Amino acid sequence: VSVGALARVSLESGPEQINHYERQRVITIQITPPEEVTLEEGIETINDNIISVLQQSGQVGERTGFVLSGTADKLATAKEALQLNFLLAVVISFLLMAALFGSFLHPLVILITVPFASLGGFLGLFILNLFKYQPLDILTMLGFVILIGIVINNAILIVHQALNNIRAGMEQQEAIRESVRVRIRPIFMSTLTSVFGMLPLVLAPGEGSELYKGLGSVVVGGLVLSTAFTLFLIPSVFSLMLEFRRRLPVL
Repeated sequence: VSVGALARVSLESGPEQINHYERQRVITIQITPPEEVTLEEGIETINDNIISVLQQSGQVGERTGFVLSGTADKLATAKEALQLNFLLAVVISFLLMAALFGSFLHPLVILITVPFASLGGFLGLFILNLFKYQPLDILTMLGFVILIGIVINNAILIVHQALNNIRAGMEQQEAIRESVRVRIRPIFMSTLTSVFGMLPLVLAPGEGSELYKGLGSVVVGGLVLSTAFTLFLIPSVFSLMLEFRRRLPVL
């Protein structure tokens, strides 16, 4: 008995091979974005305009999943690594300052500048996006890690000078005021040289400049905002910490 006597025969196209990933059948689609489109923009476009639309319209079932691999997967891995590096940089800075000052309270006062530096970094990135779109790419995220090592220097100058004044016999409040008065000039010198040194990365046009605009805007914004808060917030918090420590000598 021939097949044609039992069934209707038709020619259809099918895959040359069936690939599996973790025991699930997969179809691989290779996408190469245009040169003017960054990798992060391409990933956002795929997620928002393709994957989300297919899922919401019901064109793909609930059992169908999407996995972005290749360069996109490496980008996600790099972002997770940078987030871990940011936390690791904070911990290492804290432990190093604790060893140098011989106290766990003084580094906590200094690390207060880090959240304001991060806020200034996002503010600088927001201002840059008002004129030209800049995604939060790897180099831009690296700017937040760099900020940790830069912004704590100003607070260290004030705290270290205040401790030296107290050891010299000054009253605590007078020692803090004198430390700010003495250290305000080097703080402004280091901040202004860093800011004006980074400004060409943000303002200079040219081919390839978009790679560093995000990093420069984050560092400049974080430096400016953290310095403004350092001169007012660090002396106040350090004074409260000394008073708290005086009432609880155990600390």
